[in-house]
Amino acid sequence: MRYQEFTIEGRNPVLEAFRAGKTIDKLFILDGCDDGPVKSITREAKKYDTIINYVDKERLDNMSETGKHQGVIAYAAAYEYAEVEDILNIAKEKGEDPFIFILDGIEDPHNLGAIIRSANLAGAHGVIIPKRRAAGLTSTVVKASAGAINYTPVAKVTNITRTIEELKEKGIWFMCADMAGEVMYKQNLTGPIGLVIGSEGEGVSRLVKEKCDFISSIPMKGDIDSLNASVAAGVMAFEIVRQRLNKQI
Repeated sequence: MRYQEFTIEGRNPVLEAFRAGKTIDKLFILDGCDDGPVKSITREAKKYDTIINYVDKERLDNMSETGKHQGVIAYAAAYEYAEVEDILNIAKEKGEDPFIFILDGIEDPHNLGAIIRSANLAGAHGVIIPKRRAAGLTSTVVKASAGAINYTPVAKVTNITRTIEELKEKGIWFMCADMAGEVMYKQNLTGPIGLVIGSEGEGVSRLVKEKCDFISSIPMKGDIDSLNASVAAGVMAFEIVRQRLNKQI
């Protein structure tokens, strides 16, 4: 199901959006404001585990498009999120080993869109992102995905580490992109696999990295120290594709 991305401003519009079942990525509330209508909004937000940010008036004023935010602004998602189980079911229906992208802290919507595009072209069954400190499915992401968002489901989870643990119990192995890892060409990346990509600045977080089975690197010969996250995701994804194809021959 598709939603048009928009910024919702004002107490009644935001409350009605929640009650109508709209997918709200983030909620911004004026710090210190806790009257009746705002309490109703936060109560609805907590039902859906929506991230609530308490900010000052200056920030809300800068975010506002109408100038009539009444201390409340919500960001609605452009697309509805899938469940992790939906991604596994796609692999099952196709009779393929699961191939999943796990994104740990990708905040740039252009990068997220590009990674979804690469995931689709590499035949991945879906993408998993965290609820916090990460880009959501905005219209920028949709555009950058070049249509791939229509075919590649994206699930949003509260805890990436716990999700990896649950998927490992289902037989999925995880490779983590890190410059200090073993060169990916030396690793066996066939079978059920999850490709974990971190942010440009921080990389994959320590706790997530510790849960991965392989620490994998891309051999580089240039003068700078890293690839853009979306480019690295694409390079690694197609090494997985190459190994899968060779296994079938």
